[in-house]
Amino acid sequence: MDGQPEQTVTDWGPFGRPLFQDPAARALRRVGVIDVGSNSVRMVVFDGAARSPAYFYNEKVMCGLGSEIGETGRLSPDGRRRALAAIRRFVALAEGMDIPPLTAVATAAVRSAEDGPDFCADVLRETGLTVYVIDGEEEARLSAQGVLLGWPEAEGLVCDIGGSSMELAEVSGGKVGARASTALGPLRLKTLKGGRKGRKAEIDAVLDDLATHVPRHDRLYLVGGSWRAIARLDMLRRGYPLSVLHDYVMTPKSVRATLDWVDEHDLDSLRQTARLSEARISLVPVAGEVLRRLMKTYAIKEIHTSGYGIREGMLYEQMPERLRARDPLVEACRYDEARNARLPGFGRTLHNFIAPLFRGSNTPDRLIKCACLLHDVSWRAHPDYRAEVCFDNSTRANFGGIDHPGRIYLGLALLHRYRNALPSTLADDLLDLLPEGKLREAEVLGKAMRFGAMFSINQPERMGNLRYHPKKKLLILTLPPEAAPLYGEVAAARFASLAKALGVETEVKLGR
Repeated sequence: MDGQPEQTVTDWGPFGRPLFQDPAARALRRVGVIDVGSNSVRMVVFDGAARSPAYFYNEKVMCGLGSEIGETGRLSPDGRRRALAAIRRFVALAEGMDIPPLTAVATAAVRSAEDGPDFCADVLRETGLTVYVIDGEEEARLSAQGVLLGWPEAEGLVCDIGGSSMELAEVSGGKVGARASTALGPLRLKTLKGGRKGRKAEIDAVLDDLATHVPRHDRLYLVGGSWRAIARLDMLRRGYPLSVLHDYVMTPKSVRATLDWVDEHDLDSLRQTARLSEARISLVPVAGEVLRRLMKTYAIKEIHTSGYGIREGMLYEQMPERLRARDPLVEACRYDEARNARLPGFGRTLHNFIAPLFRGSNTPDRLIKCACLLHDVSWRAHPDYRAEVCFDNSTRANFGGIDHPGRIYLGLALLHRYRNALPSTLADDLLDLLPEGKLREAEVLGKAMRFGAMFSINQPERMGNLRYHPKKKLLILTLPPEAAPLYGEVAAARFASLAKALGVETEVKLGR
């Protein structure tokens, strides 16, 4: 238009506009990403651009875009049609949610297919969405960053398997190191000539070469649907009591036993029992062949299943270092307290009050802190079921930065926050995930919070203090005079219950 300066449109690259360095960052509520993979197309909307984001919306369509690349070099026509329909739906949903512009990336199938650029052009024309096609090393880096979002202290190898490729990356000291991409995706391997023998030769050759580029580590973090399917089948075979895949730990011996077990059973019956899709379980046998050789080549000793991957890595990419350095578990619990507790902020006061009881414990203080932050977030639940709700929420929450024993510890502590005895409905096999000493400590933590909650007022100076003398078997409560009315009959009973759990005598003093 005459007289008007020409506006410059900035291309922010595959990660969209910056979220955390913009002055308006606090006003952003939701961030959406689309991952166009070889086997599936998924949209995730993260709730809040925070260190430990929740999943506001998560939808996946098993399109099989790359199912015919090995034979034709082109995307599957049916997969292409279904993927385009899924993306149209995702864009419409995002508009209805009033979220910032979606970020979309495509991986191995689109980057290697002859008609990949045509597919991206179709998406742009029909939806206005630019699909950024990333190379294999970038895919490896983003997947590894997704693992770092959930495990800031991760040390080892991140292996991301998709339909048409498999990426490997080193993580150490909060950074991504050496990385490489291979064509060892199960969709592609299934179409390889020579059957199982041909696949074995291909897998061996590729992994032997890979070992010269990415250094060996004995810990492996698994990313991708085929790996998660194997982990779920491992849970099924073992009768594992907690159905949370994130940070489910396996050994190579257990994985080999599960893969042998899968080979001996009908895939369809396993699919139904394990609640897996037909498209997903059909890739498990071939993915298992890759995993067997990968474990052997790298002398793996410990395997962690990751619920985070490239989509979380895209969010992590935009975080400044000060945000990355935060503890994802503590941040999630802080957010939960701020949103749901009756007195947000009291969790910190409660932690300071009960901390003397755990000075000799080898339990990380962050777990005790998180229990205090969560001690009141389920207050809206019916009183008869509040304890069980607390346990279920903690053990099954979408938390990062916590292992399965930590989930049980946290859940038991919060359960004891609301009731003195374990419910008869609580499965013993869940409790078997914790050693006896930690079961007792979780009970003490719960009863300490139950007692401390009697002083739940936002006046920390009226909390008084606890002094614990384990050798003398003595627990001393000192209250300022103005707090004496708070130490009523119920508070005294809860203090006695805490002392019984500790196996100590009590003394109550009034101080200044």
